[in-house]
Amino acid sequence: MDAHAAPGRELSVRAPRCDNVPGMKFALLLLALPLFCQSRLPNLNDGDDHGDAPYLLEEGWRPLLNGKDVSGWHGRDNKQSDWFTTRGVIFDRLLGPTRLGASVREPSGTVLNGRGSTADLVTDETFGDVELYLEFMVAKGSNSGVYLHGLYEIQIFDSYGSWMALTSSDGGGIYHRWIDNKGVGGSAPKVNACRRPGEWQSYHIWFRAPRFDGGRKTENAKFLRVLYNGLLVQENVEVDGPTRAAMSHPEAAMNPLMIQGDHGPIALRNVYVHALRPIIER
Repeated sequence: MDAHAAPGRELSVRAPRCDNVPGMKFALLLLALPLFCQSRLPNLNDGDDHGDAPYLLEEGWRPLLNGKDVSGWHGRDNKQSDWFTTRGVIFDRLLGPTRLGASVREPSGTVLNGRGSTADLVTDETFGDVELYLEFMVAKGSNSGVYLHGLYEIQIFDSYGSWMALTSSDGGGIYHRWIDNKGVGGSAPKVNACRRPGEWQSYHIWFRAPRFDGGRKTENAKFLRVLYNGLLVQENVEVDGPTRAAMSHPEAAMNPLMIQGDHGPIALRNVYVHALRPIIER
């Protein structure tokens, strides 16, 4: 009660408008900033699949395909390469299951290896430790591979529906070495994660480069983890030397990425890299 109010009546007190108080608008804006800052993407790097591709869910990924052409890549040993970009990839399960075709050739982020046999595709850039994500499509019976450092292959192969024991030659395998005219080593995938020919598939690879001290190798290259269509197929597998059909350059701390292009039709899209990070233990 105000001492000067009439008996039996309370004084009505009107609160001041915030926007009339000097500096209040600015203070309210500062309070609201954390709500806008929450748009930063999370770090989900726990070695598992989280729905959409990691480059859509996390910061720090960058593309190796520019969305227009194959600039930034070249044919192995500088050979003529027939890789080209297309709006879409055609697969005909009944009339041409062993082929992939282009809907129309035009600038895009989808790349096809000509008619299914051309020079291997190699990045101009070199990489050390790296996290790699890519999507690919193969025709029935097709065969390719992703060579980290151009030397260590994760096999791409149409293993869909195979009932035989998995080997290093199956999709998701770390391909064997070739010594004295025979296959040595390699690592079969833990599961057959292969989808049907003509469907887009994915690899998510955590790779640690070999270590050197004064030119002497002190630690082998290692595939820390490989997800094939979201399923774990390799974990903590060392590779003590280049696998079969690798490039001819020596092992080193930095080397290019290679996609095999001469063993059957393959299409690529959404090829992304990220600096290798420690895998989060959850």
